[in-house]
Amino acid sequence: MLALDVPDPEDARDLVERLDESVVFYKIGLQLFLSGGYFELGDWLRQRGKRVFADLKLFDVPQTVSSAVHQLVSRDIDYVTVHGNDAILRAAVEAAGGRLGILAVTVLTSLDQADMEDLGFQTDVASVVVSRARRASEIGCAGVIASGHEAAAIRAVVPRDFRIVVPGIRPATTAGDDDQKRTVDVEEAFGAGADHIVMGRPIHGASDPRAAAEDVQRRIASFFAD
Repeated sequence: MLALDVPDPEDARDLVERLDESVVFYKIGLQLFLSGGYFELGDWLRQRGKRVFADLKLFDVPQTVSSAVHQLVSRDIDYVTVHGNDAILRAAVEAAGGRLGILAVTVLTSLDQADMEDLGFQTDVASVVVSRARRASEIGCAGVIASGHEAAAIRAVVPRDFRIVVPGIRPATTAGDDDQKRTVDVEEAFGAGADHIVMGRPIHGASDPRAAAEDVQRRIASFFAD
């Protein structure tokens, strides 16, 4: 999944056209949602045979989240992200009615153990992630967003058709001021049980985004061929 973390729909369309057939699944998030033309961009992607993941991280009282999901099911979208407790997730799943996949957010990959302690969690990150994933599966969510660090532990407690989507994919050499803390590389993610990976900056920030995307596709193909 390519994260279209760009300023506006025109930039997004330019990037999609540059990537051409090297990417078929796109994540469109809050930056584009607030830029205007969000759903028109989603329709444009679908018209080109692309799949669409609305990364909106819905988080509100259950009735409000339910109403928001009801609005989304009329759109041709594969997944939407939802934050929150069991009641919020259940409301989202019921509103989706099987027409839209609900992906539960576990713990953001920009948070580490120290951040969790600051938020008042008196347990380790992995325990929180696995607990949330198990409950999301029982409620009927299509899958979860989770770091590759916890993917194997999640896979051990959920059905095989429960999707694990891993963001924060970085080259093994990445360092510096990256805001993602719990990262893995492509092979680590799939080796741990990921169904999808999400990449943004390593591709759209490359000097040749299409070449970067094609290199990732080759790495995925090679991993599953071995």
